[in-house]
This record gives sequence, C-alpha cells and structure tokens, in this order.
Amino acid sequence: MGSDDESDSGSIDVIIDYEDSQPATPPMEQPNVVGAAAAQAPIISSYNDKIRPLLDVIDRLRLLMVMKEGIQLPTIVVVGDQSSGKSSVLESLAGVNLPRSQGICTRVPLIIKLQNHARPRPELYLEYNGKMVPVEEPQIATAINIATDEIAGPGKSISDIPLTLVVRKDGVPDLTMVDLPGITRVPVHGQPDNIYEQIRDIIMQYITPKESIILNVLSATVDFSTCESIRMSQQVDKNGERTLAVVTKVDRAPEGLVDKVTADDVNIGLGYVCVRNRIGDELYEEARKEEARLFETNAHLSCIDKSIVGVHVLAQKLVRIQANEIAKCLPEIVKNISAKLEANVSELEKMPKALTSDADATQAMMRIIQAAKESLKKLLWRGEFDEYPEDNTKHGTARFVEMLNRFSDELHNCEESNLSKDFLTEEIKGLEDAKGIELPNFLPFEAFLRILRKKVERISYLPIKFTEKYWDYIDDVVMSVLTRHWEMYYHVKVFAKGAAHNLVQKLREQSINRVKEIVEMEKLTGYTCNPDYMMEWNKLMKEQDHFINQISGTNMGPLPCCVNLQGFGEIQVEHLRQHSNVSILQQAFALKMRMVAYWKIFKVRLVDSMALHLQYHVHNLVHNDTDEIMKELMGPDGHGIKMMLVESPAIVAKREKLKNSINVLKESKDSAAKVMDRIAVYDAYLV
Repeated sequence: MGSDDESDSGSIDVIIDYEDSQPATPPMEQPNVVGAAAAQAPIISSYNDKIRPLLDVIDRLRLLMVMKEGIQLPTIVVVGDQSSGKSSVLESLAGVNLPRSQGICTRVPLIIKLQNHARPRPELYLEYNGKMVPVEEPQIATAINIATDEIAGPGKSISDIPLTLVVRKDGVPDLTMVDLPGITRVPVHGQPDNIYEQIRDIIMQYITPKESIILNVLSATVDFSTCESIRMSQQVDKNGERTLAVVTKVDRAPEGLVDKVTADDVNIGLGYVCVRNRIGDELYEEARKEEARLFETNAHLSCIDKSIVGVHVLAQKLVRIQANEIAKCLPEIVKNISAKLEANVSELEKMPKALTSDADATQAMMRIIQAAKESLKKLLWRGEFDEYPEDNTKHGTARFVEMLNRFSDELHNCEESNLSKDFLTEEIKGLEDAKGIELPNFLPFEAFLRILRKKVERISYLPIKFTEKYWDYIDDVVMSVLTRHWEMYYHVKVFAKGAAHNLVQKLREQSINRVKEIVEMEKLTGYTCNPDYMMEWNKLMKEQDHFINQISGTNMGPLPCCVNLQGFGEIQVEHLRQHSNVSILQQAFALKMRMVAYWKIFKVRLVDSMALHLQYHVHNLVHNDTDEIMKELMGPDGHGIKMMLVESPAIVAKREKLKNSINVLKESKDSAAKVMDRIAVYDAYLV
C-alpha cells in the first residue's frame, strides 16, 4: 500500500492519462532492458499507488457483500476451458503457487486480491466461512485445497461459495480477480453427471453483469472459435467490448499465432495478450527472463507486436482496464447504493414497531381495521384504485359492472329468451289446460301465469349463480385487502381473515335468500306499470291477421312451411296446421305476444333488481358490517389484543434483515463517498 499522500493522488484523470505517461517504445522492443526489468523490478510501477483507493473501495464493498443487495461491482472474471493454463496465468500475476492437479484445480470461485506491498515480508491470508486464516507463502496451495474441501467438500464436486485469497506483496499489480472453475464437458470419476451445467451456471452468474470484465484464457494449441469459454462469453458480450483474451502455451504452438491474434475471428474487443507461463519448478524471475527471450528470438513469436506480449503487459492492461471501469462505474454504484438504502429505510419505517402494551395493541388494531375498511370502500364502492393500480382484479366497481353485464347477456341469450322455438306450442297447451266454463274467446289469465311460472323457474338458477359468483369475488377482495393490512401480524391475520370470511359467508347466504325471494315474487303474478309493455304488445299484435292467414290457408296459393314474422324472423309453422280451430290459434298468438312483451320487461327488471340489491349489501359491508370483524377480533377475553403482542418470526427476521442491509449499505455508501471526495479534491487541485 502506498502512503496516504500517494493514495490521495488517485483519480480518474490519472487513470486515463496512464498510457501517455509510458515510454513511446514498448518495453519488449528493448530486450536487454526488459530482461533485467523482468528479473528485478516489480511487474508494474508506482501507478498502483495512484489507483489503490479505487480498488480498496471496491474490495471493501465486495467484503461487505453489497452484491447481495443487488449492487453490481466491476470485477475481473477469469474464465477458460480446463487445462487452458488459467491457474498458471494467475500464478504469474500473483507470484505465488496455486493448486495444480489433473482435472479441475479450481472448485470454488477464488477471489484473488493482489495488493502492492512495499514491506519486505509478504502478507497472505484466506477469507472463507466468516474467518481469516493467515498463510505462509510456501503453503498457499495446500491451504487453498484445505479451504476448498471445507467449502465444497472433499472430492471433485464444486460450489458457488467463494474463497478469497489476499496477497500483499512487493511488485504485484493492484488487481482483484475472480478465478472460476475450468470448463469441462465430460465428468470424471467422483464428479456429478451435471458438472458442465454446474460450472456453466457459476460462470454465467459472474460474467453476465455488464460491469464484469471477462479475462478469457485461451491455449495457443487450439482453435479459439471452438473454445467453450469463448462461446459463453459471447452469449453475454457479443461484440467483446468487455472481453480481454490472454493466450497461453505459445511455446507449444507458435506457428500462425500472429495471424490468430490479429485476425480476431472471435470478437475480442479489449485485445489479446500472449504470454509464456512458468514451466515446472522455474522461479518466477527465471520464467520472465525466458518469456522475454522467447518472444525476442522465436522466428514466429518475434513477429507479434511487442505491445501485446508478456505477463508485465497483461498486468498493465488489467490494471488500466480495471481502474477505468471502476472510475466509470463508481458514480453509478454510489447512486444505486443510495437508492437501495433509501428504499430499505422506507420499508423499515413502514414496518410496525414491536408492540409492548395492550393499549398500543388496541390502537394498532383499530388503525389497521380502519385502514382496511377505507381500502374496501375505495375498491368496492367509490371506484378508487390507487392502492392497486396495476391489479385489475381488485378494481371492484369495474368488475361488478362486467359481472352484471355477463349476467344480463346470459339472461337475454338463454333458452327461455328464444322467441321462435316451437312457436305457440306451449301457449296452445296452456290454453287447453286452462279450459273451463267461461265466456267464449276469453283469454284466461291462469294460462298466462302457468307459462310465466315455468319460464321463471327455468331461469331461476341464473340470478342465484350470479349472486354466488359475486360474493366469491367479494370474499377474494376482502381476503386480499386484509392480508395486505395485517401482513405484519401473522397470528392476527389468520384470525382476522377467518372472521372476515365468516362475515362474507353470512352476507352471501342472506343475499342468496333475498334473490330467491325476488324470483318467487316474479312467479307469484305478472304485473308491470311500465307503458312499454302495452306499446310492445300492440306492435306485435299487428302481425296477427297476417300470421293466421298464412297458417289457415285463407290466401290463394300453396301453404308456406315458414312465416316471416317481424321481431321473430323465420318461424316454422307446419306443426300449427293440425289445429283447425282458428280461434285457439288467435288466442295462442295473443297470449304469446303478451308473454314476449312482459318477458322483455321482466329481464330488465330482474337485472336492475340484482344490481340494486347487491350494491345495497356491499354498501352495508364496507360501511357498517366490517365493524363485526373488529368485535370478533377483540373478543370478550381480549385474545386478539394478546395475539397482536406476539410478532411473527418472519416479521422479526425481515426487520433484522432490513436493519443489517441498511448498516451494510450505509457503510458502503460512506466508503464510496470518501473515494469520490478524493477524486473531487484531486480534480479541483488540477484546476
């Protein structure tokens, strides 16, 4: 770590100007100098100290696990197919030995924090499962294996729980990277059959956020386009704008490598870096010297632009890319943290405070009942939907109109409203059944009533079905509203919903009984003072003579099988010719027209009656009857009050979770704000 003065100089401007501060000639064009530098000097210069505050704040946010709050952080994510040389690249950057074995070396996400450390003695430690374990450098690979076994279990299974390795060492670049398991398609002994899917899911989890920088490790010995890691990164970064490729094992396949990295057939937007990793027990200094010699002397590799070869170039690129990404994202990160913090504080404030006395519980209960009552008035009576703007199913007044219209349509389209079917058959039978000693050509009222009662009886299920459906809907709305208002008091919520359900069922039963009475009243007698009845009947009766003539054959010509009757359309009349008595046909026609005119009045009256009846009951429910819920909750022994004092475990857990989240977000915001202030001070100083 640099001094405080050096840290203060880190800023966006310094990051952007970094390349301008480098020598015009790439280091690899001076082989003697590079060889010495690779052996003796740090991989990257004091530029580390300039950007250390930015990296520190991101590491601090990651340590606080702010990503669990939905805040994405800039992260270098290292991916590669199995045996691509991924671990060797990280070893070269960190200067420490990582686990090596056949098959999967990395079984958990390994967060590697590299921090340039001027002290002579390196500091290394692991962080996992809530503990920090100091590690000596020679034992680092063994310690990682032990920690991995503790996280993922012994064997070859994998886990998405991360392990963090902190390396504070002189000469390392200031970087934070996440090393992910190498991609393998074929499970080996001890691995689950779905090992590929498990690894893929972990990789996609880390590389999908747009803030992630993808370091794709590719072996020079393979066709880049066939690499599974390339296929995965292209799924989330099609144009490669946040993908950097590092090509390993260049000494094994140097031929044609220059064409592969310059053609860029796989869209690597941040470019390529070719490296030679440490082989066997080579010291890191020896490996760097050998790398410099290889790229200088090999006939194929010496043609590659020196600005894209060497571990030191990779380190510089990663530091610059990471720093620029952090500087670019930090304002948005602070904004997102603030928004999340504000939302959590607001949600916590809305949660009820723990009640400690009967008086507090009583006041809270009355307040909730009144709030629920007001919500029901809005939804079911006043037609105000601000509490459920997107949930149309709760818009009670609008839904009632829809249900009423459907009921009206069913009534008007039911079998009893079919005017032409078996025309006059029922009327003729009714007249014959009502015969008695009476004046000739007199239309008996009893015949009319018998037909009316049968018709009303046959449609009586419709208003009852409509009433049942409507009260079912009311029950759903009441339950939903009470659930929302009593959400914080689980024990009382269950009791309150039970009390409300009982109330609605009682009102439902009363309503259905009332509807049955309405139906019975309609069956009792036929009556209306509506003048439309006589107007309709007179209009229909104008067709009587024409109709009788068509049936009786008074007119010359063949007898028609159908008669077109205004208001009815084409009517089959063959079945009526068996009645030679024209008088009975005339009476049946007159009776039919009376029933048609009256049935029209009846249907409208029934729909109107249902609308007024149900509106009346809903008005009573939301204005008066809901008080019964309060009475039942209070109870003679005050059991509802006692339940109010017992908080649901889920609410207690939610409150604690929000408090912890707020603490994390506050600390995260403060940490980020300090760095933002440093940047602002530095910018002001430059001006």
